[in-house]
Amino acid sequence: MVVYSTLLSLALGLSAPWWLVRMALSGRYRQGFAGRLGVVPAELRSALARRAPEHPLIWLHAVSVGEVFVAERLIEGLRKALPNGVFVLSTTTATGQAMAKQRLSEVSAFFFPLDFAFTIRPYLRLLRPNLVVLIESELWPRLLTECERGVVPIVVVNARISDRSYPRYMRLRRLWRPLLAKVSLFLAQGEETAGRLRRIGVPTARIGVSGNLKYDAVEPPETPFASRLRAPMRGRKLLVAGSTLAGEEALLLDTWPAVLRVHPEATLLLAPRHPQRFHVVEQMLRTRTLKFAKASSAEFTKAALKDQAIILLDTLGDLASVYRLASGVFIGGSLVPKGGHNPLEAARFAVPIVMGPSYENFREIVEAMRAAKAIRIATADELASALICSLADDVAMGERGRACFEAQSGATQRTVDALLPLIEERTR
Repeated sequence: MVVYSTLLSLALGLSAPWWLVRMALSGRYRQGFAGRLGVVPAELRSALARRAPEHPLIWLHAVSVGEVFVAERLIEGLRKALPNGVFVLSTTTATGQAMAKQRLSEVSAFFFPLDFAFTIRPYLRLLRPNLVVLIESELWPRLLTECERGVVPIVVVNARISDRSYPRYMRLRRLWRPLLAKVSLFLAQGEETAGRLRRIGVPTARIGVSGNLKYDAVEPPETPFASRLRAPMRGRKLLVAGSTLAGEEALLLDTWPAVLRVHPEATLLLAPRHPQRFHVVEQMLRTRTLKFAKASSAEFTKAALKDQAIILLDTLGDLASVYRLASGVFIGGSLVPKGGHNPLEAARFAVPIVMGPSYENFREIVEAMRAAKAIRIATADELASALICSLADDVAMGERGRACFEAQSGATQRTVDALLPLIEERTR
């Protein structure tokens, strides 16, 4: 642990000039900076001042937006069993923090501190959690060590080990085993991840398979933006390109004229994954002299009615709601070698889905959908034809996707059932 802390300190020290420049120029990382350094936010202290000693507290950690949706569903399930439970939620990204505050206003949200003893301990002293729940793959050595010292059980829910991460875990499994032993329970998304956990050294008794919590994600309410978009889209086909990464918007725009030749009534909605790229994509559209409207503009509805219009979704929290209006969906992060994003948010609305060949982050999900003929996988060269097919009223494919979504339901209740004994044991 001394070696880890030393290396982390060196890495932060050497990269400090870069972080400071980014903070000064873009404002990124400035939000929650003190909290990341171990200064517990005053609003968190104030909220917990009302906590009764006998009320159990569960600390959930969600990296970003997708994990916040999982946390929302899990908190809802736990509240039914623990009506006096107190829930706090930490996030890593600013987008995750914004989503947590928007969707979970009754839950205290804060930025996850840097993984040092002096930053972690103030939170543990204040929170005195009965359980720490890490969502998916967030294993921080110092947090694990401090929780073990405080006899605080840690559970990793919706656990997954991606194809990209698995070889690294295997190479370093001798180093990882002592840390993995500090986790009370891993609840894996599927049998494949459970097997990988066993092979890297997690005792079988500490592994369970609960299913994928993202299949149980709360259906998003229709946001004001989606409501405004509904009328202009009547009689038109909406192709939603969700969570796109650098390089993908250009590919989509290159193929868009071919799509319009077959579906002249179509509208393309581009939803970049990261807010800091909104202006980059906007400039790309301007450089290509394409007609487009920004979702943040009150005038976007008029532009959306124009032929060949493109909408830039430069707002937060609207993408999941917009999927319900789509005639077809492209899932980003998959035409570039980034492992892809989760197709389930769109599948629940029975929308035909196209994804690129890089989907290793969600391989179990995508392979199940491929087996059910509920998703199209397309290379950059095949993208135009795949998008054209997705907009061709492929109702059967959409329904197969929704069936895949519904067949996996129940993960939340299985997870809640596994967590309750650990919470009750700590409460005694």
